[in-house]
Amino acid sequence: MTAAGESSASTVSAPAPGHHAPALRKVLSPMHIWALGVGIVLVGEFMGWNFSVEKGGMYGALVAAWFVGLLYTCIVMINSEITSAIPAAGGQYAQAKHTVGPLMAFNVGLYLTLAYTMLEAANANVLSYLLSQLSSLTGSSEELSPYAFATLAIMALAWLNYRGVFAALSLNFVITGFAFITIIVLFFGVSGWNAGISLHLDGLIGSLDNGLPYGWIGVIAAFQFGMWFYLGIEGTAQAAEECRSASRSVPIGSMAGIMTLIIAAGLTWYVCAGLLPWHYLGVSITPLFDAARVSGSGVLVVLLLLGTLFATIASANGCINDASRAWFSMSRDRYLPAWFSAVHPRYHTPFRSVVFLVPIAIAFALLPVLLDQPTLLATVITFSILSGLLTYSFMGPNFIRFRKLWPMGTITRGYVLPLHPAPAIALLLLSGIVFFATFLGYGTALLSLLAFYLLASIWFVQRRYKYVKRGAQFTADLPRPRGY
Repeated sequence: MTAAGESSASTVSAPAPGHHAPALRKVLSPMHIWALGVGIVLVGEFMGWNFSVEKGGMYGALVAAWFVGLLYTCIVMINSEITSAIPAAGGQYAQAKHTVGPLMAFNVGLYLTLAYTMLEAANANVLSYLLSQLSSLTGSSEELSPYAFATLAIMALAWLNYRGVFAALSLNFVITGFAFITIIVLFFGVSGWNAGISLHLDGLIGSLDNGLPYGWIGVIAAFQFGMWFYLGIEGTAQAAEECRSASRSVPIGSMAGIMTLIIAAGLTWYVCAGLLPWHYLGVSITPLFDAARVSGSGVLVVLLLLGTLFATIASANGCINDASRAWFSMSRDRYLPAWFSAVHPRYHTPFRSVVFLVPIAIAFALLPVLLDQPTLLATVITFSILSGLLTYSFMGPNFIRFRKLWPMGTITRGYVLPLHPAPAIALLLLSGIVFFATFLGYGTALLSLLAFYLLASIWFVQRRYKYVKRGAQFTADLPRPRGY
């Protein structure tokens, strides 16, 4: 975009004298933050996490769930403190521009946008598979085309996000709550209260063949898939600007969210490990649904299929919300063309950012099907995970810097992280372990992604940095640190 074009975009977006420009509407409560965080993640309980069993065995998957759960607990606590002080759309991007600078902020914003857009595409692809399973359960013999389902799912959810964040996240609360309840129902349905169904965890005790078939290196390798239990909970920060009280809603919603996910992870592992052979569990596409089928209960089968379906929809819905907020925030600060920063005058949503990302998500969703390359879907998911990991690696050092810029007692915090700097250091170390685990399985993808972000950084420095208004970067209601 030329300098003249950028100037023109700024002029068009400026409000008329005497009128206020449309802004994001503050309508969200802790319930919506919980729905956003858990909604994005809960699909990982229904699929994806079980590949950690293939890498590390039953016990390896459990250890990975525990340690990665600690990683995400650190993320949630760090997120809660900084976001309560800097409640801006863009989440970690907004944090980076205040604590580090434009280049880091651009990269973090790009990490977030691509992570959520690719995860949204993967969810749409999985949704078409689930609908075909639902069709077969109803007795239909016709083969359903995945193209239409994936495309319509993304477009329908984008339309909902276009119309308003309150409706989008209220829907997420309902369908996420239903999906979580199905996990609890399955747990009690296969417990000792039902004499016809039994779990076989006793077969794991003392058995390295099932529990740790590849030793501790297998446990390390399982970490990359243990992330699926919690991947995306950090997205709660994206909605901070639209909360009625961000200093209250983000900490409460995020903390409740991580506790929900830890409970769901434990129940999921326990049920699946007790009902399914580990060799099968490690390659299953829908492990909880398969566990319900093993139970022999038709009611549980239908419930878990619906739970998987709703969790997938909730995840895609939350991803659209988070990706559009990151893209919108970057354009509002001129890291991207200002045209994307428009807010709808009636619905108060970043509608251009929502619409712009739709064809990109559809392309990522349909390419594996159109090219008949199922491995491309795994690549899309891997790029999403790696982009998330890059964000986590930034968050630990960033929090230490945040505390140095604004020490305790200098600003009001809605939540205070305990035991500082232990959580930030733990987050950095655990992120390094997960990076190593990912490199073992996806080294080429990791290097390719790093090369992509390096090229994007060069583009930003050469072509976009001149449009960034350096003096207008500090937007938080905080005292400016000395030397900022």
